[in-house]
Amino acid sequence: MTADRFHRALGSLRGLAVGDALGSQFFVPDNYPSLKRRELPPAPWQWTDDTEMACSVLAVLAEHGRIDQDALARSFAEHHDFDRGYGPAVNRMLRLIREGGDWRELAAALFKGQGSWGNGAAMRIAPLGAWYADDPEQATHQAEISAYTTHQHREAVAGSMAVAAAAAIAADPAGSVDPGALLDGVIALVPRSAVHAGLRRARDMLDYGDPTTVAAVLGCGRRTSAHDTVPFALWAAARHLGSFEEAFWTTAQAGGDVDTTCAIAGGVVAAGVSGAPPADWLRQTEDLPDWLPAAAR
Repeated sequence: MTADRFHRALGSLRGLAVGDALGSQFFVPDNYPSLKRRELPPAPWQWTDDTEMACSVLAVLAEHGRIDQDALARSFAEHHDFDRGYGPAVNRMLRLIREGGDWRELAAALFKGQGSWGNGAAMRIAPLGAWYADDPEQATHQAEISAYTTHQHREAVAGSMAVAAAAAIAADPAGSVDPGALLDGVIALVPRSAVHAGLRRARDMLDYGDPTTVAAVLGCGRRTSAHDTVPFALWAAARHLGSFEEAFWTTAQAGGDVDTTCAIAGGVVAAGVSGAPPADWLRQTEDLPDWLPAAAR
């Protein structure tokens, strides 16, 4: 493990956790008016399965220097907290892995053998992209490997690759990147798929200022599928690479699967040198778990 890789990935993880935790507050009806006014809801903000699984990604990278699928599946299962908002299929799969099941068979069997095309593989992967900031191609390769532990449908895998590529490009030590270049770079690294088509539409809509209009075209996670989630989240991240706050409010105000879209956008933006979340937002967010490497706490 190199210190630079770890700290870049940790910065992305913290942004992901803030986006996830703060975004999840806007599923509470009492907080709807605060979202419209861009006002912070009462703290503390508790993160969800998005952050819990992202912590496993970082822990495995820190231990192995790459994605070890068996170690990742084991970490997902061992740290699985039923109350964090996991979907029913993943809840069951992680329980069966804890009981000795083979993740390869279990993940492949989901949804009548098609595998899950949900956004779970994408929501957790931005820190991996930040880890591979000097090598976006390797980021997409490792993201693909990581996705298969839980999500084996082509769209879910493509969504994970797209987010990892975006975070790697945003975190490039060589300096900042403009929105069009970021999405162009992602598009070049993602295989043909509905996610890829959505990213191309997102690239064409970079000059649109209304996130609601963009979400109506691209989707914003209401179907919890990768292709309904990733293009919009990366559109919002690309437009606001230098401002975590703007990226968050733009993403959240479109509605949909707000904790996940904000986790993705937050993780990508926070991977960059000028995209860290505000210090007071970090203070109001639940601490990262104590099973992470000590340097993360």
